[in-house]
Amino acid sequence: MLTAMAAGFLWAGGYAVLCWAKPFAPCRKCRGLGAVERFGKPRMCPRCHGKLLRLRVGRRLHNYWRRTRDAGTAPSRPQP
Repeated sequence: MLTAMAAGFLWAGGYAVLCWAKPFAPCRKCRGLGAVERFGKPRMCPRCHGKLLRLRVGRRLHNYWRRTRDAGTAPSRPQP
């Protein structure tokens, strides 16, 4: 049980570092090519719209948390 928890924390920490260092990953639908074949013809990828990359889920959660925190925190006042 302790080994599984340690492995989970290690994985979560590694994923957090990956999201910080490389927030974008190749699109899962087109595998980073920007185009998919539909009805025998190449079309622009509907998921990434030809941008080749997508924002990782962990980075999306971090951005959401940061925006929510910033919106709910009063701005700091300068000290006289």
